[in-house]
Amino acid sequence: MEAIKMQDAVSLYGFLMVGGMLAITPGPNMIYVISRSIAQGRRAGLISLAGVIIGYLFYMFGAAFGITAFFLTLPYAARILSAGGAAYLAYIGWHAIRPGGHSPLQIHEQLPRERESKLFVMGASTSLLNPKLAMIFLTLLPQFIDHQRGHVLQQSLLLGSLLIVLFALVNGSMALFSGKMAQFLSRRPGWLLGQRLLMGGTLLALSAEMALQAWR
Repeated sequence: MEAIKMQDAVSLYGFLMVGGMLAITPGPNMIYVISRSIAQGRRAGLISLAGVIIGYLFYMFGAAFGITAFFLTLPYAARILSAGGAAYLAYIGWHAIRPGGHSPLQIHEQLPRERESKLFVMGASTSLLNPKLAMIFLTLLPQFIDHQRGHVLQQSLLLGSLLIVLFALVNGSMALFSGKMAQFLSRRPGWLLGQRLLMGGTLLALSAEMALQAWR
């Protein structure tokens, strides 16, 4: 509760907006969950997501403790991490709008059916071996932490937990509805392109704003 009080409404809304955009950005975890859901059904997609969440938790705790140590030991840490976060958002945004990009719902290969225990393990492995996930936690959380108020660890854990909830909600929705969405969008390629351009443009705009804030 103390960490929640430290987050003003504007900062929290900004974090949720950026986190929401990252949650719907295509990545290995989303593609794996969608692939399993399309190939083996909703239950398989949700079990795969449960494994993916293990990776989310691992990187959240690692980032929270690492960010706390970083703020305590290095001057201008907030500015350095803000610049890194801006660069990473720009990278994701460019890959969303670049020529030849793909939507995660454009899946052309069917995966073999697997046991539920293996689905969970494979989901966890996909998440833990995803370096982009580490970058998201390490670069996004510091943008919204007020290190001058102290309690950096509590703030990091609060924001990290909210980010995990966003990712879980988006990927859970994908697991439940990806089959129908894939069929719907396969007949409307213009919608897939519009989704990528909107997401990429928004992320590029957010990265520019973060870069300006980092050097004020």
